[in-house]
Amino acid sequence: MLSHDAIAALIPHQGAMCLLDRVVSYDDHTITCVAINHHDASHPLREDGVLPAICGVEYAAQAMAVHGALMGSEDVRPGVLAAVRDLTLNVDRLDDLRGELTIDAQRLWGDQTRLLYEFRIQAAGGEVLRGRAAVVLTQASA
Repeated sequence: MLSHDAIAALIPHQGAMCLLDRVVSYDDHTITCVAINHHDASHPLREDGVLPAICGVEYAAQAMAVHGALMGSEDVRPGVLAAVRDLTLNVDRLDDLRGELTIDAQRLWGDQTRLLYEFRIQAAGGEVLRGRAAVVLTQASA
């Protein structure tokens, strides 16, 4: 299990923008993370006091980034979220959900320049959202 501080050391998101609280488990293809900050009134993604459900995509993207860093070699490169497909939002907002958010991401495919993940977020035993995301890895510097 990785703590919030260990996660922040792996991804570029720092301070309040590091949304994940901990990594519960991971292997070569999957990662499960937990977030607890969706209730915070000072959440950096809130708009007019509301944390829209679409912000769940950022939670999933950070889980994918942590997974990539944990699975990467010495030449780990950051990636850019290039596309989100088949996104299903089952709620309107995240800030009124009870308990923790559980973020699951599964790597479906990848090569030296691109990755494809499927992701799902749950709260209080119900599915909050799901979708697929394509990530383009940045070019290695010469």
